[in-house]
Amino acid sequence: MAVLIGFPLGIIASGVVVSPTSRFRIPLIVAVRFLLGGLRAIHELVWAVLFVAAIGLSPLAAILALGLPYGGILGRIYAEFLQDVPAEPVRALRASGASPWQTLLFGYLPMCLPDLVSYTFYRFECAVRAAAILSFVGIRGLGYEIQLSLGDLLFGQVWTLLLFLVAIVALVDLWSGRVRRSLVTS
Repeated sequence: MAVLIGFPLGIIASGVVVSPTSRFRIPLIVAVRFLLGGLRAIHELVWAVLFVAAIGLSPLAAILALGLPYGGILGRIYAEFLQDVPAEPVRALRASGASPWQTLLFGYLPMCLPDLVSYTFYRFECAVRAAAILSFVGIRGLGYEIQLSLGDLLFGQVWTLLLFLVAIVALVDLWSGRVRRSLVTS
C-alpha cells in the first residue's frame, strides 16, 4: 500500500513529468509535497489508534496505519531519488523528442531503480518491525502474541517469538539483497 501511495506521489513531487511551462507546475509540486509531509508527520501508532477507533480491531486498521505514513516517507524519498538523476541523459532523451513520461520510463527510472528498490525493501523491513509494535495496541499479530506471553510470564515463548521476528527481518534482508543484485547484474 505504501508503494502504491508513494510511487505516483513521488513522481509528481519530483516534477519530472510535469511540464516546465505549466503554470500549475509549482503549485502542484508544493501541494503533493505538503500531502506527503502530512502523511509522514503522524506516527503509525497514532494512525493505528485512529483507525482502530474508526474501523475496529482488524488487519485493515494495521495496514492503513502503516501504509499512510510509509507512503509519505517513500514518496518523499522517491522524489529525491528522481531529482538526483544526472541531467545529461535525460536532456538527451528530451532532445530526441521523448515525452515527459518517456523520459521517466527510459531515463529516470532505469538510473534510480536500484536505489528505489533498495530503499523500498528497507522501509518494508521497518514496516515488519513496526507491525509487531502495532500489535501492542490490540491488533492481532506477532507483537500481540509477545504481549500475551509476557503477561503470562512465558519467557520461553517470548524469546521464541522474538527470534521469529529476527528471522523474518533477516529473510527480508536476504530477499532484498537478491533483488538488488539481480537489478545490478541484468
